[in-house]
Amino acid sequence: MKRIWLTGASSGIGAALAQILLSQGHFLAVSARNVTALEKLQTAHPQQVLVLPGDLTDARQVQAMGDRIGELWGYLDQVILNAGTCEYLDAGHFEASMIERVMRTNLFSAAYCVEAALPLLRKAQRPHLVAICSSVTYLALPRAEAYGASKAAMRYLFQSLRIDVAHEGIDVTLVSPGFVDTPLTRQNDFPMPMRWPVGKAADYIATRLEKRPLEVAFPGPFIATLRLLAILPQRLQLALARRMARPATEASS
Repeated sequence: MKRIWLTGASSGIGAALAQILLSQGHFLAVSARNVTALEKLQTAHPQQVLVLPGDLTDARQVQAMGDRIGELWGYLDQVILNAGTCEYLDAGHFEASMIERVMRTNLFSAAYCVEAALPLLRKAQRPHLVAICSSVTYLALPRAEAYGASKAAMRYLFQSLRIDVAHEGIDVTLVSPGFVDTPLTRQNDFPMPMRWPVGKAADYIATRLEKRPLEVAFPGPFIATLRLLAILPQRLQLALARRMARPATEASS
């Protein structure tokens, strides 16, 4: 059985993944701010769950989590960096602090976790690092300046890291979901084509991670559409994207 560190385990894809991994008999270190949700997992699976609550944007807290895993387990077979957030920017009231906030939650927290986890992964026989990114990185979309930039930065970070740790036998997988029905996406106020139930998404991810691919992206037709649009001339991309953008009066109200 694997020893796995899963972040963002209290809701959405992370919570659904936690249930699948625990049902498979793996040992799971779970991190999130919601202590109550994590403790419920531990109560249901007392011999399998290690609760590591805290703020993943705080490097010292994250390092303490890594130290705790090292003390109790000694190593990690797999790390799944799922924690993240999404905010949409209103260009009529541009807020640089939003970009900083989203980058810190999505990108910096992942980097802090990698720093804490790599020494533990290096002690495993077949280490595997997994980052939950987003399909938004395939194509620039309206109002996605903060979220898209953070996920694009994550993509580059982990693709580059994949090269530098390959000689150590550490596999790196990116997960690029389309729309998934989670508490976060339920706050969206726009259509979400081909949205998957969270259980279906988690099962799809867990099944494919067994083969340790370079990337897991879904749903197929949605991903194919984004990739096709991304190879169009930039002026045509702009023209199409402007059709999705809100009118100025609505965006600034």
